[in-house]
Amino acid sequence: MSTGHYTRAPSGERTGFWRRCVAVFLDGIAIASVTTILFTVSKTGSYFLSFLIALAYYTCFEGGRRGQTLGKRVLGIRVVDINTGESIGYNRAAVRYLGSILSALAIYIGYLWMLWDAERQTWHDKFVHSVVVPESAYPVR
Repeated sequence: MSTGHYTRAPSGERTGFWRRCVAVFLDGIAIASVTTILFTVSKTGSYFLSFLIALAYYTCFEGGRRGQTLGKRVLGIRVVDINTGESIGYNRAAVRYLGSILSALAIYIGYLWMLWDAERQTWHDKFVHSVVVPESAYPVR
């Protein structure tokens, strides 16, 4: 009996929780590696610079044609527009990353939301109308 923009029946295959968790973990390693190298070379470090690196990483990779960060690529999953199955673009990828911070700040409820959502969307997916799907079901064209 639910109505509204976000409450419709699943429209295709979606990626499960654990594959998404492993991808986020691998992305964290990649971002931490780059940040550590930059901090070591420049002999300075800041949370703001770390934030900018992560924002650039997620925006460039998830907003690109493939819709995949390095972690997502290893796991064979990608971010796509829920309506078209195409790339979400750079602007929406940046908003999605910012939304992921909100998902985490709310004691990770925004991430866990996918466990009971019909489309397996996290809050940051809902913010930009995206879903995470297996690359095999939604191949890059």
